[in-house]
Amino acid sequence: MNFAIIGTQWGDEGKGKIVDYLSEKFDYIVRYQGGNNAGHTVVLGDQKFPLHHIPTGILHKNKICCIGCGVILNPKVFLEELQSLDKRVGNNTARLIIDPKAHLIMPWHILRDSLTGGKIGTTGRGIGPCYEDAIGRRGIRIGDFVYNRNIKKQIQSTIGYYADLAKKLNAQTIYKDYSTTIKAILKRPRVSLGDVGVLLDEKQKNRNILFEGAQATLLDIYFGTYPFVTSSHPTLGGIYIGTGFAPQNIKTVGVVKAYTTRVGEGPFPTELHDKVGKHLAEKGHEFGTTTGRPRRCGWLDLTIIRYAKRISGLSGIALTKLDILTGLTTLKVAVGYKLKGKVIKDFPVFVYDLERVQSIYHEMEGWNDDITGIKSFNNLPKQAKNYVKFIEKETGLPVKYIGVGPERSQLIIR
Repeated sequence: MNFAIIGTQWGDEGKGKIVDYLSEKFDYIVRYQGGNNAGHTVVLGDQKFPLHHIPTGILHKNKICCIGCGVILNPKVFLEELQSLDKRVGNNTARLIIDPKAHLIMPWHILRDSLTGGKIGTTGRGIGPCYEDAIGRRGIRIGDFVYNRNIKKQIQSTIGYYADLAKKLNAQTIYKDYSTTIKAILKRPRVSLGDVGVLLDEKQKNRNILFEGAQATLLDIYFGTYPFVTSSHPTLGGIYIGTGFAPQNIKTVGVVKAYTTRVGEGPFPTELHDKVGKHLAEKGHEFGTTTGRPRRCGWLDLTIIRYAKRISGLSGIALTKLDILTGLTTLKVAVGYKLKGKVIKDFPVFVYDLERVQSIYHEMEGWNDDITGIKSFNNLPKQAKNYVKFIEKETGLPVKYIGVGPERSQLIIR
């Protein structure tokens, strides 16, 4: 059995919670793209575990977590993540296998991002420039520090390419710094390098594999709201690119927040600037796991979910943060747009169209009951059940999981 967990909106849908819950049923949990510009938060009891590079399944000791070649690594941040886990849970973590072909974020990537990334609201962590160097065949991979005898020359050559930007950088200093950090990572007893594609291909006949990405559909470099996107593929296609493995019989679950949020720049048709938007932001604790930036909030937009369904072949939905809607008298759900006087049901990814659309809303009655302790769909308030059923009707997808709180246990299974 192979499952993929796909973010359907602009990220921050609560994928970490769903992956963490499902990890118990899988043997391998695989991260296939993105870097430390994204974060998943896992809540266990009164503890929160923010993760940036490491797959969410790391907190299950008897599992194997993989970082595919489509993920890019900042070694220092990665090592700090591992050290933080050591302090909090010791060796009670999954094994971690890193594909040696995963590219590294180098100092010049962060320098370049600081000059150009702000224009499109990036996190400034060097993600885009790192992916750009990978495509430009200038990248440096984690395996290069283990297998390449000419790694010092490789670093010096790339610094030469960034001569004006990186004139203060010293190749020897970078080599020593990165070598020391990578050795510290690989000396850890449950961490190793390995070809993730080969490993998964060998195990798929008798093992269950769960794939998780960072960000979400509308941040995909090709299918998102370009140029306000990330530099990789959070959609289903990213699995093939980011692991070197073609999973058989894969099911894709789209994670949908019960409302919509967005971080950074770009058009947002259902954005709210009123007391409802404030309610969603405050009650939903809408601040980025990685950056701490406040998230923009708005009504649920089912045009977006239908788009994600088409792009990644979704077979079901995991609906998160339904509890955040408690206390709102009236709920609105966008079911389409008006553009140039015409009604459209398809999501327009060109930003100059998206900036001009008017959302078409369906209004529903809200509820006041506390739903955070509810374990069964039948026990939800009638209005909450109607909200879920409306999503199913409009998208043609079953809602299989419903999040009613941040903890692993606060999940209704249908």
